Amino acid sequence: MHKPTKRPVNGVLLLDKPQGLSSNAALQKARRLYRAEKAGHTGVLDPLATGLLPVCFGEAAKFAQYLLDADKAYTATLKLGEATTTGDAEGAVIAAAPANISPAAFQTACRALTGKIRQVPPMFSALKHEGRPLYEYARKGITIERKARGIEIYSINIRSFSPPAAVIDVRCSKGTYIRTLGEDIAKHTGTFAHLTALRRTETAGFTTAESHTLETLEALSEAERDALLLPCDALVRHLPATVIGSRAADMLQTGRRPDAEDRPEGGPLRIYRENGTFIGLAEIRQGRLKAVRLMNTAKCG
Repeated sequence: MHKPTKRPVNGVLLLDKPQGLSSNAALQKARRLYRAEKAGHTGVLDPLATGLLPVCFGEAAKFAQYLLDADKAYTATLKLGEATTTGDAEGAVIAAAPANISPAAFQTACRALTGKIRQVPPMFSALKHEGRPLYEYARKGITIERKARGIEIYSINIRSFSPPAAVIDVRCSKGTYIRTLGEDIAKHTGTFAHLTALRRTETAGFTTAESHTLETLEALSEAERDALLLPCDALVRHLPATVIGSRAADMLQTGRRPDAEDRPEGGPLRIYRENGTFIGLAEIRQGRLKAVRLMNTAKCG
């Protein structure tokens, strides 16, 4: 069978990941559709979860970390009264308790977990212990001690509440596990909970309204798919920008440190040539521009 020829593709695809696919499987499907030489995603979604999964093609992958570090938003559906091995509907039920919770008690629990809190990551997670993800230990029945980590829950809004079901909208910092948050909310009300659905609705200001499903992409021509890609600098649009002259740009791209022309110390900054070409990120140290992460413009032609 003839394999499609891969090609250099640079840009960001806002993919709406379907339920049942791992993040990597969704990434590989998108990569095949685009025939892209290089691709990576920005933040894993569990197979159960759906929603926003930015996919970075080519040079865009250099700036993926800025989305991994970004704030996120989710819509989570909880089943109150039951705990599972995984914290979601894919696990076996391991504990049960009455779920006759009042709306006021549920609201109080949500408020108690809003703000800066500490959260213990779940065993069923991709966090590494001695080079292996925790979920590999969990599948063998091994529990590894995990340290609580500082996170921030900016808001929890109750979309619907009809025990044993509850739907909440959560805005949070990076590193937040919504499964654990659901369990902790239930714990505050004296019961258990697990997720039956989870949808990531926003990351770094991008929303699902801007995203595209695999089915939509499959129905398009290659040119139409390419037109949906965001430029590489979309990943760092929250950073301040500056324009530099051609000589300074050439110096920066060849490993030298051009004069910062009285710009204030700090960074990183988005750096552009006078013609609008995005060069990459740099910071200003001791009056000079120092490269942080640069585009290989030869690959973007």
